[in-house]
Amino acid sequence: MLTPKQNMLEVIRGGNPDRFVNQYEAVQLLFHPFMFSSPLLSPGQENVVNAWGVTNTFPKGVPGAFPVHTPDKIVVKDIENWRDYVHAPSLKFSQEQWDMVKAQYDAVDGNQAFKAAFVAPGLFEQTHHLCEITNALMYYITDEDEMHDLLKYLTEWELELAEGICSNLHPDALFHHDDWGGLDSTFMSPAMFDEFFLEPYKQIYGYYHSHGVDLVIHHSDSYAATLVPSMIEMGIDVWQGCMETNNLPELIQKYGGKISFMGGIENRAVDFENWTDENCEAVVRRVCEECGNKYFIPCIAQGGPGSVYPGVYMSLSNAIDKLNEEKYGIKAEESTRLPWQILF
Repeated sequence: MLTPKQNMLEVIRGGNPDRFVNQYEAVQLLFHPFMFSSPLLSPGQENVVNAWGVTNTFPKGVPGAFPVHTPDKIVVKDIENWRDYVHAPSLKFSQEQWDMVKAQYDAVDGNQAFKAAFVAPGLFEQTHHLCEITNALMYYITDEDEMHDLLKYLTEWELELAEGICSNLHPDALFHHDDWGGLDSTFMSPAMFDEFFLEPYKQIYGYYHSHGVDLVIHHSDSYAATLVPSMIEMGIDVWQGCMETNNLPELIQKYGGKISFMGGIENRAVDFENWTDENCEAVVRRVCEECGNKYFIPCIAQGGPGSVYPGVYMSLSNAIDKLNEEKYGIKAEESTRLPWQILF
């Protein structure tokens, strides 16, 4: 039987996987020192200011934190003078700090799973976190030069972060967040998207690929089918978070072999009050039947192993295990499926 990592490689290469990949079983998300100096929020935390000066709140019952954009809390007050407001946090960490995190990477069995450095937010998200999303989208139209300059500044910071991660932690995968759309549309046209984001992401993902990272996994739980050609050019190997509204069977048929798709199980379909195992299993079976097991990994769409309502994620995993036993003769107890929590 293939290890989870071997099986995932067979899936994304269009080889001979011996079962469906079970969500995040082959990807262990891991942090880096900046995540401790500007940590992610936990449910229930409110009005926490991060290292960029952005105020975030994480209400209970939602998938993640979001910025608070009352007028007094918007970081960029004037886009023409954004440099007066945006100050990149330091990425100078002691060797002791790097070594502490490296120990977590070393604890993961690299034969079983990819050691994936977790980076969030991405470039687009960072601009609207700093500016507020309506303002940011307007600035992309009315203040192109300033937004190009801001993105260059953010890209240089990300490249410095990438250098530290690759030289100290040596991950073999990157898990990078940046949501580029809503349920059924992208936030901007493909042409505008390419104008602002294609080259910066080619730089960032190109750096990781050229410094020992085998797999770039990009999270965008959204509609982004029209951006897939750009994703391929950027160097994205797996699009995680792809929702059903993208017509995944069509995308797999058209682009399989150039990029793979990880998702298909939308939170709205399974992750709600009074959820049931029966519904989770029905959704898993339908999505897996429609998409197959080449170039596709069934997974909850949100950007990490978990769910809003406790138990949903594990119910989905159990349903995939059950399907694998029926279809491929692989029993769950024979699997080396990893614990699904993030290692802190």
